[in-house]
Parts: sequence; C-alpha cells; structure tokens
Amino acid sequence: MTKYRFKDRITPSAGAVAIFSLAALSWSQNALGAESVTAVSWGGSYARACTKAIHEPFTAETGIEVRMEDYNGGLAQIRAQVETGNVHWDVVDLEMADAVLGCDEGLLEPIDAAHLPPGPDGTPAEEDFFPETLTECGIGVVYYSTIYAYNEEKFSGSKPATIGDFFDLEKFPGRRGMRRTPVVNLEFALMADGVPMKQVYATLDTPEGVDRAFRKLDTIKEQIIWWEAGAQPPQMLADGEVVMSTAYNGRIFNAQILEKQPFVVVWDGQVLDWGQTGIVAGTRNLEAARKFVAFGARTESMAAIGRYISYSPVRRSGTALISTHLETGVDMKPHMPTTPANVARALHSDWEWWSDHSDEMNERFSAWLAR
Repeated sequence: MTKYRFKDRITPSAGAVAIFSLAALSWSQNALGAESVTAVSWGGSYARACTKAIHEPFTAETGIEVRMEDYNGGLAQIRAQVETGNVHWDVVDLEMADAVLGCDEGLLEPIDAAHLPPGPDGTPAEEDFFPETLTECGIGVVYYSTIYAYNEEKFSGSKPATIGDFFDLEKFPGRRGMRRTPVVNLEFALMADGVPMKQVYATLDTPEGVDRAFRKLDTIKEQIIWWEAGAQPPQMLADGEVVMSTAYNGRIFNAQILEKQPFVVVWDGQVLDWGQTGIVAGTRNLEAARKFVAFGARTESMAAIGRYISYSPVRRSGTALISTHLETGVDMKPHMPTTPANVARALHSDWEWWSDHSDEMNERFSAWLAR
C-alpha cells in the first residue's frame, strides 16, 4: 500500500464512527510445541478489553495462546530489538505518529490491505476503513480520545465545562494531572489560550505558536502532577491527588461504570486519535503475526472491544454494531468519542505534524520540565 495522508475527517454528520489500535503480540514454540503470542499493549482496562474481545476468541479459533506485556509507548524498545536482531515482540500497539515513523525507519513490516478481511457485507477493507486508519505498515482498530475529567465530589459550585477551565486555577483551584509528554498537552494549551481548533496545528507550525503553548502550560506548571501510564489518572482522581486530569476517555468510562467513581468527562477540546497495530520487522513469526492482525481487523473484533470499553471501531461497518456494555448493559453510544455530540467538540490529532516534529518537541518539553 502506498503511503498517503487522507484529508477527510469524521464530522458529526458522519454519525458515530470508530479508534485506537489493537494489542500487540509475539508467538513462540513452548515446550510442548504449541504456538503462543505475547501481546504488547497499554495495560489496564484497554488490555482487559482486548483480552476478552480479541485474544480469547483468537486462541479459540487458532489454538495460538496469547500472552501479554505492557508498555508505555514509543519506539525505543522496538528499535533496540530490530537493531540487535533479537526480536521478541511480533505485533505492537502504537500511537499513530510512532507507527508512521517506525515504518519510515524500517522497524515495521509492510501490511497489504488487500489481505485484510472484508466487511460483513463484502465491502473490501480499503473501502470500509475510515480515512487515515490504514497506513503502509499499520492498521487501526479503535478510535479513542484524550479528554480531561474531574471528580464531581471536589466541586460544590460551578463545574468545569471547557478546555479553558482546565487551565483556570482561580476559578477551579487544585492540582491537575497531565501525561508527561508534549503530545496533546500543546494542543490543549493553545485551545485553552483561545486558538480555534482549525488553527491549532498551523499555530504550532510557527516558533511563536510553540512559545505560546509553553507559556500557557507555564500558568499551571506548579500545579501539575505528571502521569505516564493510562491507569494512573483514574487512580489520581479517586485518591484526591488531583481535582482534574487529562486521561484516555475509555479509562475514565470504566472507572465510572465498573467502579462507580463520581467522575465527569469534559468532551470540549478532546483530541481524537486512533492507534495502529504494527508487525515488528524481522519477526521470525511473521505468518502468525499476520493471522493475528487479520483477526483483529475484522469488523466484529473491533466492535467487540467497544462492548468492554468506550472506544469505537475504525471501520464504517462497525458503527451499526456499537451497542451496550457487556457487563452492565449501559448504552455505549453516549460514551464514544465519535458520537456526534462528542465529536463536534473534537480536535482531530494531526499525526503527520507530530511525526515531523516529535523529536524537536520532546527536546523542548524535556528542557521545559527541567526549568
């Protein structure tokens, strides 16, 4: 598949659509000769959803056992495995910019979309996947969003409702949780500073725009508690360590529904994204990895994830399959980032911008943290 960038975007009129990438795997021969797969993903509630929706059915159908590992993203571990020739991960759950960069560096195997399963009505995969979710070396599985959420019990009067409120320490005092990365934080800062969504990345394209984003972050820097793993924000909110925190929408959903936590998601300014499933270059288990990728690329597999966590499929045919939470019966549609009312307030992550600027922004962010 040639590499290109789609210009289409999800809009409210498109209805509920789909995000985020599938868990990763590496299979080997155990002592009894049975195949096994090691899934490398984000851990927590997303990993549990993938286990129920993908891994267990995959094992039942193929006989390949699935084992899991957690990581916090990035290419460092993949790069080290490929460069040393000691590849022990086969399929990895990646953020979009990392998937594109990893493909450019030769760290990931090309994936032929022609070999992916068609939709339930026979529509070819390339036509059924939403724009930008198929790349030369990656396949999207679900849409997810980075939002912010607050603990309702911490606010007796007015409640946060906009991205600007997250940065308003006078109106809403208290510590904030943010992921220790420039990704999304720069976008949040600019939107909170009044930059229209459609101009966020054009603004970041200028030195003045980057300065503006860091100046906005400066206004709350002393009140930020940094997180790295997706499971941390719900715990920080529950413990009262922070009064509000950026988080992945699905992690907050599970805390709300399964743990009955009094958390509220603020969709205003959400950054909509999708992950990629990529196969590590040089894996000795290429055919098994391809089987797993094809299984996860089924419409039914993607929709099944959305019965455990509020992430939606990246295939058009998956939209009609969004239904209820399997354990509680809760209607999933209002909790999906691509539901029309929610996506209307979304900034679509520009993976191409981050692919081009991630090294520069990471250096700037590290220097800013150290000040």
